[in-house]
Amino acid sequence: MPLLDIDCISHAYGTQAVVRELSFQLETGQIACLLGASGCGKTTMLRLIAGFERPATGSIRLNGVTVADTNLHMPAEKRRIGMVFQDYALFPHLSIADNIGFGLHQKSTLEIRQRVDEMLDLIGLSNRGERYPHELSGGQQQRVALARALAPEPHLLLLDEPFSNLDIALRERLSLEVRDILKRAGMAAILVTHDQNEAFAVADVVGIMREGRIEQWDTPYNLYHRPATRHVADFVGQGVFISGEVLSRQSIKVELGILESDVPMECGTSCAECGRGCRLDVLLRPDDVIHDDASDVLAEVVAKSFRGAEFLYTLRLDSGAEVLSLVPSHHNHAIGEQIGIRLAVDHVVGFPNRQ
Repeated sequence: MPLLDIDCISHAYGTQAVVRELSFQLETGQIACLLGASGCGKTTMLRLIAGFERPATGSIRLNGVTVADTNLHMPAEKRRIGMVFQDYALFPHLSIADNIGFGLHQKSTLEIRQRVDEMLDLIGLSNRGERYPHELSGGQQQRVALARALAPEPHLLLLDEPFSNLDIALRERLSLEVRDILKRAGMAAILVTHDQNEAFAVADVVGIMREGRIEQWDTPYNLYHRPATRHVADFVGQGVFISGEVLSRQSIKVELGILESDVPMECGTSCAECGRGCRLDVLLRPDDVIHDDASDVLAEVVAKSFRGAEFLYTLRLDSGAEVLSLVPSHHNHAIGEQIGIRLAVDHVVGFPNRQ
């Protein structure tokens, strides 16, 4: 039995549909992420799970118990769901220890102290319980907010854009710390973000949202290498599409060579039998295009972005099509220079040609 079961949930604000027949499941101890652009419905879905909104259709079950459907709405305070917000929401007049213990008023003084000590140790701040929020860094404050949400031992933790107020370097480090804390606590969680780096760093499974629906619910690896839709392919990572001619259900010819796929390719409804002149747009990621001085295939450098250990090159092919390539930074080529390239594609991804 899943910890959380979202079944065909829909919700609207007035006549504006925000969540549309959305379904997914979350297992005990699993960390998930709802990832998408602003306005796609991800925060509304979080509010529906928390109990701040009531769904128009569908049901939400937590530990096998229905907490919301068209006839039932369990109040938020009875769902045992923890929340972590982007502004931390710490009480400035309370110490760190008192902030963490704020929701434990039903326990004895000794039990509160023991639980607070456990949480301080979990977040690596065991010697700072007497300090106040303004005496801590932004990252430390976020960990305290996480500890406060974990202290009452909720069934599920919801995190709403928890790193958006932090600088990029701190966000990357803290996202890994938060994942480690959640895993050590054995806590199931759902993160909402528009930042795929955060999503991939924290989550076991990610749902790509678009216009109130989940287009793909999958592991970060599969979202990047095996996107189910063109939107997912465009949204996740970097890449370009180049036209290819299907030679068979598992072979396609592009300008840079012939690609063999271990998964049969679908051409769509335009051809009755795949493999006879059908065309697909093939996704090429920057790591699919390898710089190789020994290659007879040449491409022109039309743009480059220095990233420290590597360059991201934009390369123009003979046809005029452009591809991206990640190249170690000791290969510092000039704009306009011709360089040798070859393909190294492990996962062939193609979608029906738009033209």
